[in-house]
Amino acid sequence: MSELLHVTTTTAGQDEAERIAACLVERRLAACVQIQGPIKSTYRWQGRIERAEEWQVTIKTSRERFAEVVTAIGELHSYQLPEIVATPVVDGSPEYLAWWREQVTVE
Repeated sequence: MSELLHVTTTTAGQDEAERIAACLVERRLAACVQIQGPIKSTYRWQGRIERAEEWQVTIKTSRERFAEVVTAIGELHSYQLPEIVATPVVDGSPEYLAWWREQVTVE
């Protein structure tokens, strides 16, 4: 049984978020991708405090697909250093988790 992950990234705009979401689901790298936004981000970049409006993307994938997700985000993302953070899913509805696993299983 593969470990399930929520992977989070942010994008500069809704179109970019939707493009990443579609690609990941089409390639079966994600069972589902949820997009929220706009959100406000404050961060330090190259020695300066920056503020930006972004879109948050949550990707439902598996540990075995994680490296491919990272590669795909890198190919599609406009940021020099995109946020890519994975959080393990520790529990959930057995039926939903079974569906999730089925969507991202490597064949």
